[in-house]
Amino acid sequence: MFALNSNRALAGNSRLVLLAGFGGLLLLVALAGLYGKQALSQIQRSNDQIREDFLLRTRVLDRIRDDVYVSGTYVRDYLLEPERGKAEGHRYSLQESRRDMDEALRQYRALANSQEAGPFQVLTQELASYWSKLEPVLQWSAEQRRRGGYIFLRDEVFPRRIAMLGIADQIRALNESQLNTGKVRMEETFSQIGRRLTITLGLTIGIGLLLAAFSMRRILGLENATTAHLREISQAREELKQLSARLVQAQEDERRSISRELHDEVGQALTGVLVEMANLSNLIRARDADALSAKAAEIKRQVENSITVVRNMALLLRPSMLDDLGLVAALEWQAREVSRRSGVWVKVSAEQISEELPEQHKTCVYRIVQEALHNSIQHSGGHNITVAIRQEPDCLRISIQDDGKGFDARHVRGMGLLGMEERVSHLGGAFTVESAPGQGAGLQILLPLPQPAGPAPAAHQMV
Repeated sequence: MFALNSNRALAGNSRLVLLAGFGGLLLLVALAGLYGKQALSQIQRSNDQIREDFLLRTRVLDRIRDDVYVSGTYVRDYLLEPERGKAEGHRYSLQESRRDMDEALRQYRALANSQEAGPFQVLTQELASYWSKLEPVLQWSAEQRRRGGYIFLRDEVFPRRIAMLGIADQIRALNESQLNTGKVRMEETFSQIGRRLTITLGLTIGIGLLLAAFSMRRILGLENATTAHLREISQAREELKQLSARLVQAQEDERRSISRELHDEVGQALTGVLVEMANLSNLIRARDADALSAKAAEIKRQVENSITVVRNMALLLRPSMLDDLGLVAALEWQAREVSRRSGVWVKVSAEQISEELPEQHKTCVYRIVQEALHNSIQHSGGHNITVAIRQEPDCLRISIQDDGKGFDARHVRGMGLLGMEERVSHLGGAFTVESAPGQGAGLQILLPLPQPAGPAPAAHQMV
């Protein structure tokens, strides 16, 4: 019973461990997947943002460069154009280019980062100086443009345009550097996510391997336990068959013994009574008073002997004192009969045995002691047998010990022991055999009581 409860508790704990382990494993996998999805989404958003910022800055910077380049062309056309109307057209186009450039500068100022702030400030100052140089020129007359236009283009416009385009290229390089920095940052983010996913994957695989090992161990343990249980069941079935056969044989032996006792003892005694009754009838007819009295005494003696034989047979089947006087008195009578018939000294010691024991417990104890005494007389060759019974609040403890030759309790298991063990197991008790060759044999039985017994009578002891 204890082993069964232990197996059930172990199975319950194993289920909890497996449930928690596989649940944790699935949770780790789910968290790893969720983290990977979120990380990829974040990387995608960051990458898109970096790309959009780069493209926007590039487009705005290209507008500034284009306006710078085009402005130089408009200035050249304006200064070299002799006709007033066409020159005014070029000046108007130049002013439109400046307005577009100013708008582009405002946009790029909002987009520029800290690394581009210095070069962008220089570019802004150069453009401001450039336009300040152009403002007086835009008021020149045709003669002034003809005389000083080429020199102004050569000394002021073309060098400044080249310088401003160089600054714009420098800003473009910074913008590309910023893009490369973003790429490096994305690579670091990818590497960090890869490390975390690797750790999570390693942890998941490790837990999975541990769960697999634990599961295989439990499965192999359950397989071994199942095999052992099947072996025990097969052995129990075989023992049950043997026990059933022995019970049938014991029943037949008991019937044969009763038949023999009835025929040899009771039958012969009654036959003798019939013969003596015939003799008594003859004496009555002969009116021999002395012989008549002696014959009647003889007939009475034979009838009393027959009654004694019948009473002993009934007590061997089930002593009436077990019902009338209780368990202790029945055991003491049994001990006296065994000692009288076999010459082996049997001692019964009973402590605090209640008269309110259940019938099943009384019968079980009586039959176990009866079978144990029979086995000891038949096989042990000892001279002393001790039967000790002690009642505790929740159980009965029975000990039966002889000083015979003993046996190997690990390998020898007779049908008598199996029968006693079956009786004990039926009441949920524990049965233990302690013996070794040359050291006698002992039985230890524990029978649980269904409820606490009442106050026990005084102890009984018989030698």
